[in-house]
Amino acid sequence: MSSRAAVRYAKALFESAEALNIQELIYGDMKSVYDTIQGSRELQVALQSPVIKVEDKQQILQKIFADSNELTQSLIQTLAANKRTELLSGVSQSFLELYKERKGIVDAVVITAVAMTPEIENKILDKIKSLTGSETITIKNEINPEILGGFILRVGDIQYDASIRNQFQNLKNKFTNQYN
Repeated sequence: MSSRAAVRYAKALFESAEALNIQELIYGDMKSVYDTIQGSRELQVALQSPVIKVEDKQQILQKIFADSNELTQSLIQTLAANKRTELLSGVSQSFLELYKERKGIVDAVVITAVAMTPEIENKILDKIKSLTGSETITIKNEINPEILGGFILRVGDIQYDASIRNQFQNLKNKFTNQYN
């Protein structure tokens, strides 16, 4: 979860991108920023470090994200000027969430014991569309053989567990409660 300051920066960035009609471009930049920071423990430490000078942090970020849009560069400069470079990951995450919310994009995670077939994926997509009312859905399929079969679906804060493992656990609980 991002801090309130990160959310405020993200909203300001989104509004600027919207005014320039470059939301998709900035979404790509923020996805790159978020993925890069999350993928590098060294960068996370550098951004949080009180020992590293703000100017050095700004230079590091500008070199890493040199190919990004002017608006993204401006965000980095603003965060550096305000000595808030440690917020960059939270700002990018908040921007991505805000973008998806405004565009009606729903993220879903489907955990299965084996890879989903296209037919199963289409059925799950249809079910998510009917549940959420959203037409734009991204599905990430995670494979976990421990669930034995069936699936676990996560959409936002909602989780639906239709796994064989869960059914066995429910059956075990019924027997345990019935005979105790």
